[in-house]
Amino acid sequence: MTSYFMFPDILLYGLDMVGVIACAIAGTLLAQHKGFDIWGCILVSMANAIGGGTFRDMALDRHPLFWMTDLSYVIVITITSLILQIFFHLYHKIDRALKLFDAIGLAAFSVIGFKVALGQGMSALIAIMMGVWTAIIGGMIRDIICNEIPLVLQREIYITASVFGACLYLLLTYIGLPTGISEFIMLISIFGLRMLAVQFDWHLPSIRLVK
Repeated sequence: MTSYFMFPDILLYGLDMVGVIACAIAGTLLAQHKGFDIWGCILVSMANAIGGGTFRDMALDRHPLFWMTDLSYVIVITITSLILQIFFHLYHKIDRALKLFDAIGLAAFSVIGFKVALGQGMSALIAIMMGVWTAIIGGMIRDIICNEIPLVLQREIYITASVFGACLYLLLTYIGLPTGISEFIMLISIFGLRMLAVQFDWHLPSIRLVK
C-alpha cells in the first residue's frame, strides 16, 4: 500500500514557509495599498498567512494550533511584512504582484492542507476540501478586512486550480508514481494553472437562468 506521508518533514516545513511568506507579502501589499498603518498591515498579513491553516486544524481537531507551538510562523510573517512596508514603493503593479504571490500561496497551502488531511487518515474528498480551505480562507479574511470582494468569489480560476492539482496527485499515486514526485507535480500544476488564468484572463462562467 502506498504511503501518503513520505514527503521529508524538512521539505514539508520549507514548503509551508514559502506559502507563509508569499501570503504575508500578498496581505501586506493589499493593506499598504489600502492605507493601513504598520500594525494593520501585520494583522492582515497574519490573517492571510495562517488563517486557512487555523481553520483546517480546527476542523481536523489538531491541537494546539501549529503557529502557537512554533513561533517561527509569527516571526517570519512579522519580519516579512515590516520589510515589505519599507520597500513598498518598489511594487508599482500592485494587482500583478498580488496575484503572483497569491498563486504561490495557493499552490503551497493546497499541498500542505491536502497532505495534513491525508496524514490524519481522512478520505480523499475531505483531503481535497482541507487543501482548498488551507489555500483560500486566509485570502478571504484578508479581502474582507480590506473591504474587498474576496478574489475567490470573482469567477477566478482559484479553487478550480487547487482541486485540479489534488485530483492529479491522486491519479498519479494511483498509477504508481512516487509520492514525492506526485506532490511536486501537484504544486507546479496548481501554480501553473493559476498563472495561466491570470495571463490569459481565464474566468469561470456564471450560471444564469434565461427568462
